[in-house]
Amino acid sequence: MIEFNRRSLLRTAALAGAAAATGLAAGAPAAAAATTEVVNGPWLVSVGWGVLQVNPGRTTPQRLLDDGDQATTSPDGRYVAWINNARSGDGSLMPYVSLYDRVTGEIRKLLADPFGVVYGAPTWSPDGTQIALVIGNDTLVAIDVATGGKRVLAQGHTMYRPNWSRDGSMIVMQWTSRSEGPQLRTLELATGKVRPIYTREAAGESFHGPVFMPNSERVVFCTNRWTRDSEVLGGAALASVRIDGTGLKRLTDEPRYYLSPVFSPDGRYCAALSVPPSNEAPDGGNIIVSTSGFGEPWWIPGDEYDDSSRLDWARAI
Repeated sequence: MIEFNRRSLLRTAALAGAAAATGLAAGAPAAAAATTEVVNGPWLVSVGWGVLQVNPGRTTPQRLLDDGDQATTSPDGRYVAWINNARSGDGSLMPYVSLYDRVTGEIRKLLADPFGVVYGAPTWSPDGTQIALVIGNDTLVAIDVATGGKRVLAQGHTMYRPNWSRDGSMIVMQWTSRSEGPQLRTLELATGKVRPIYTREAAGESFHGPVFMPNSERVVFCTNRWTRDSEVLGGAALASVRIDGTGLKRLTDEPRYYLSPVFSPDGRYCAALSVPPSNEAPDGGNIIVSTSGFGEPWWIPGDEYDDSSRLDWARAI
């Protein structure tokens, strides 16, 4: 009974935090349609084969897409872009990049290629007209959403997880330098210049998941730079660095497993996939949310998202 009460209190507190973060009462996202105000909507969790949606005021997810991975929502909240790199049991599914319309339920393919072509995680331009992603691990392209046309932005180096700044001027990504190893680099779209902003401190450091802060002046990412000796499985911290590579800052104190940080559409909150310390199984995670100042976080309990690959936070429609 004590455990039941504790769980009930935890769930109630989490729902209260979620309601504050979304600005919505449960089941009332339609209110956002009548205003231009940015209202935070559901979380999308890519679980490796399919995409789950966790609605405001809820903890149990619903299945949004039955296949694909690395889903991300357009800035206006209407479209979900996702990729598929796998073949289904009958061999019918080949690599593709598709769009799902959250209003009509329609699906449209943007790209399709023979099996063996590998698509990376997509990211939207702030005006919603383009999607950038890495093809074949070494070619960053921008895709015109209306036509499906491609243009090459960068080529010839190993790149992962691009993220487009909200001011539209830059893309940040994981980058492997032939001489300096893993880095975070920004691509200045107006000039095509690529600049390193973060290089690992030591060979044992791992870092991933770069995402611009809403003001486009800093990049947040996951790193074990300060936590390599932690006994916490996958223990890491969230950190940020300025876009000129200065001002490295540790944002979270307690070592945790972190994956795929993302800022809310209104820019006031940051969420990530993580593993609560109370979890009996270390391979299952939940969503952790904090204010953009990275104060005391709260959890969104419910189903554990084992083997998840990406978290996104959609604008309400």
